Amino acid sequence: MSESNAIANGLAGAGGGIIAQILTYPLQAVNTRQQTERTLKKNKQSLLPQSSNTTTTDSSSSPGFFVQIFQVIGNEGWGGLYSGLKPSLLGTAASQGIYYFFYQIFKNKAVAIAAARKLKGHGDGTVGMFGWLVVAAIAGSLNVLFTNPIWVLVTRMQTHNQAERKIMEEKKELLRKAASESMLAGSTLEDRLEELNSTKPKPFGTIHAANEVYNEAGIVGFWKGVIPALIMVCNPSIQFMIYESSLKRLRAKRSAKKQGDTSITALEVFIVGAIAKLGATVTTYPLLVVKSRLQAKQEIGGSNSLRYSGTFDAILKMIRYEGLPGFYKGMSTKIVQSVFAASVLFMVKEELVKAIMILANKSKKVVLNLSS
Repeated sequence: MSESNAIANGLAGAGGGIIAQILTYPLQAVNTRQQTERTLKKNKQSLLPQSSNTTTTDSSSSPGFFVQIFQVIGNEGWGGLYSGLKPSLLGTAASQGIYYFFYQIFKNKAVAIAAARKLKGHGDGTVGMFGWLVVAAIAGSLNVLFTNPIWVLVTRMQTHNQAERKIMEEKKELLRKAASESMLAGSTLEDRLEELNSTKPKPFGTIHAANEVYNEAGIVGFWKGVIPALIMVCNPSIQFMIYESSLKRLRAKRSAKKQGDTSITALEVFIVGAIAKLGATVTTYPLLVVKSRLQAKQEIGGSNSLRYSGTFDAILKMIRYEGLPGFYKGMSTKIVQSVFAASVLFMVKEELVKAIMILANKSKKVVLNLSS
């Protein structure tokens, strides 16, 4: 029974994750671009080589969410908001399926251990907050190790056009600099700039992204950002700790009031899921920014001062050149996206689990009737 419950939760988690991902993907795509945009502190601009100033801006000039989303539509069309959607849906299905499958398995073990402890006179037979934290952490770590390559590709595809535009702007700036130093005639400059402006972006699909990652760093490149991703396991751990504890309190209150039905409604799951995700997101957001920076194409920075060799190098350079605000770029967008996505996911998952278990029970009854 516990194994079928784990499978039901895995399937329901994958289904709920796909629906939530489709509904909130434009927010996620814009948020990834916000996270990977380098915006220097004013007093750090002079520390960088002159050419790098063409690829970074002061934080005060960073566009807001609505401005940025309209910029994406204007420059790339509606399709720009869905760059990397296909591998993202694969990643979501794999992540949610793997996560909920292992989460349910370890949850069942934790519940069994708690029950066994009660029989020995220890505890009240329920899993405590620390227990939920450990269960979610183990499931999250396995999920990260299995699915990190998919999210590297998604990040590359989401930020590809942004990176290409910055590379193009740097080429234009180099041409203007050459013209100002009388190394390039005015007419030649205009022709070169016109040629760059007329250059159409090359197609960039999943295979292109995979080739780019492999050519840069080999197989290891597909696990870029895995360290902050593993540390970020505490995000769903915190989320599920809040979620499970909140549901436990709701059921306990209803049981204390001697209400006949102690089940949780879809609306209550939606609200509890939103609160849980909000708390987890605010706590761990800086790690998400570091992960996105490592997984994105490093040419975005345009300078070695803004290119990262690893997790600690990224953290130190972000502190030096961007300050603490750099770790919270796009957080408002992420809160809206993640809270809404988590609420939808939890609500859909719980309903799908109920439906799957009902179908499974009906199938068992049919089999038993036929065998008798």
